Amino acid sequence: MAFWSESAFVKLNCEDYFRRANIEEVCNINETVPVGSAKKTQPKIPRRTSFKKEIKKSWPLYVLCIPAFVFVCIFSYGPMVGLLMAFQDYKPWLGITGSRWIGLDNFERIFQYKEATQAIVNTLIIAVSKIIVGIIVPIVMAILLSEIRNMGIKKSVQTLVYLPHFLSWVTVAGLMIDILGLDGGINHILTRVFGNDPIYFLGDPDLFRFTVVVSDVWKSFGFGMIVYLATIAGINPSYYEAAEIDGATRRQQIRYVTLPSMLPMIIVISTLSLGNILDAGFDQVFNLYNPLVYSTGDIIDTYVYRSSLLNGQYGFGTAVGLFKSGISLILIVVSYRLAYKYANYKIF
Repeated sequence: MAFWSESAFVKLNCEDYFRRANIEEVCNINETVPVGSAKKTQPKIPRRTSFKKEIKKSWPLYVLCIPAFVFVCIFSYGPMVGLLMAFQDYKPWLGITGSRWIGLDNFERIFQYKEATQAIVNTLIIAVSKIIVGIIVPIVMAILLSEIRNMGIKKSVQTLVYLPHFLSWVTVAGLMIDILGLDGGINHILTRVFGNDPIYFLGDPDLFRFTVVVSDVWKSFGFGMIVYLATIAGINPSYYEAAEIDGATRRQQIRYVTLPSMLPMIIVISTLSLGNILDAGFDQVFNLYNPLVYSTGDIIDTYVYRSSLLNGQYGFGTAVGLFKSGISLILIVVSYRLAYKYANYKIF
């Protein structure tokens, strides 16, 4: 019995030795390789497929892209030829080739005309107000809606505030003209309750900007709220549990858990909104404004419409539009840079 036990012990030791030797040999593969032999051990990186091979391999996908490419070229890049009118004293009967070139005279007139500079100022005030209020209101509403525990009430409220987004500004403007008119429902309530004279909200230059901003927020905040609701839904519930164990109230949980978790998305939305700082909403203002509020309600887009299409100053109107587009392009590039720097957000 001792012999067999000793033989078995020696056999086990030998097997264990060879097993360890094999393991060490395998592990030595991952050790640092001398510089001279690095080329022999490095795996070969496959070369990129050539353009012809890629076309041959995926040609059905490229064929599907052709209609969209043609559509963009015709309706997006083709009309850009008309930007040449910004540098001409354009006459419709002479065309682009026959009109006289005047260089940057149309751009100089932008800052010489009081109406043009006032339109730029109005655009900045209305657009910045829309951006600020349009960020704060969806955040507040998303937090309040997330605190509702009854799912039926929560979904009903979300549906009601989301529906105005699908209405066109023509429809909304018609409703607002009827509601805010001198004989509208708002003035009827104010007259009955406070006994004051009717207020012409859409005809008072001091109230028009306020009316535009409030109506825009009412129409669009339900759509913007969805992003913040999704962000709140993605917060780890253990954070709230830990805060509740530490004795935090609901208000403290919102302050120290919900808002910090929403901060990256708030930064992204805020920085990307910089690209729209010269876009005050042509559809809305055009359907709401009138000559009584040109001093505070006329924006760049409506001014271009009146000066070019109605007054026949096609070159000047094109110059104003090109000026706005150039500034917007710069702001969009800056906003995407800021979003990538501070929130690590990028599209490409």
